[in-house]
Amino acid sequence: MRRVAQAGNLRFRCLILARHCDTHRHTSQPPDRALNQPKHHCISRARRGEQLKKMAGATFLPTVQAPALLGARGVAASPSVSSPARRHPHIQVCCKGNVEGIEAAGHEERLRFRRRDFIGGCVGTAIGLELIEGSTKFTGVATAADLIERRQRSEFQSSIKDTLYTAIKAKPELVPSLLTLVLNDAITYDKATKTGGANGSIRLEISRHENSGLSAALDLLIEAKKEIDSKSKGGPISFADLIQFAAQSALKRSFLDAAIAKCGGNEEKGRTLYSAYGSNGQWGLFDKTFGRTDAQEADPEGRVPDWSKASVHEMKDRFVAVGLGPRQLAVMSAFLGPDQAATEEQLIADADCRPWVEKYQRSRETVSRTDYEVDLITTLTKLSSLGQKINYEAYTYPKPKIDLGKLKL
Repeated sequence: MRRVAQAGNLRFRCLILARHCDTHRHTSQPPDRALNQPKHHCISRARRGEQLKKMAGATFLPTVQAPALLGARGVAASPSVSSPARRHPHIQVCCKGNVEGIEAAGHEERLRFRRRDFIGGCVGTAIGLELIEGSTKFTGVATAADLIERRQRSEFQSSIKDTLYTAIKAKPELVPSLLTLVLNDAITYDKATKTGGANGSIRLEISRHENSGLSAALDLLIEAKKEIDSKSKGGPISFADLIQFAAQSALKRSFLDAAIAKCGGNEEKGRTLYSAYGSNGQWGLFDKTFGRTDAQEADPEGRVPDWSKASVHEMKDRFVAVGLGPRQLAVMSAFLGPDQAATEEQLIADADCRPWVEKYQRSRETVSRTDYEVDLITTLTKLSSLGQKINYEAYTYPKPKIDLGKLKL
């Protein structure tokens, strides 16, 4: 609105300037009379030119030639400027060093720019400002609303992470079960029918044999959900989102525990090590995948193997069916049961999985554990988006309703 007001003000000033130029134009005055005018008249007209320039709020320097470019007789040397002296040799031009004060009385085109050119340029500038304002005002409103919604979602997500971190820290023995719960919820995805996936349906499937032993982990999440929902201003969190963010919190906890173990059990040094070399910066895409929808019925049976009894071939087939492979199977060994070492011993016997298992074992021995942690985060991010269309406006605050009947017009 400020730019529109400035543009209107500029147009008003231009019209005042144009009228002033019409009032003081000496079209009927003969050339010889102009030569005999007193010197103080030229000076007063120059001062009025300065006043007009200040009143218009514009500078003429970009549109007229600088004094240094004037010829010996005080006219522009540039061939592109058509001066009165060139078209009418009998006319002499009265000129002082200041361009704005040029006075050539007695002729309509004594100035080096024409009135219509000046008015056209000013009006064009004003219209341009209005067009810019018109094209950006709605974008500005949309951008502001988008930033507000992003902040609301970010605040809610931080609350979720804090609650889950506290809950998992109180019961670290449930971390392996949480990881398996997350895997079993997402691995139900079927590419052919586009059904299943990370939709929270495992809460309806907890009694199935492949989910045996996962009830305690689900109960932990149900209690955490109650606390999260009580603080939410944008509606309750879906089980689909809750389960996947529980996996993130569980992995972060396991990464931190590994760093503390490398520091001999010193928690302060372990936190410093994890802050310096950990993989916290790799969670960006995972955090953006926020706004999953809950399934209202259980996914079809038979899509999830019992990991404790399945062969490596069956495991690979299930991972391939959802778009993953031996590499992802190897990096998610901690999701396949409570004993990661026993699972890796089983996987390493397979020719396809062996190089990846060995790679991640070596990586876990390093200080940074980069290869293992980054690949694990990447795999979880892909797994957590299977079968989902993310609602990026989920958990934003309700829009205030306006009672039109109370508006005073």
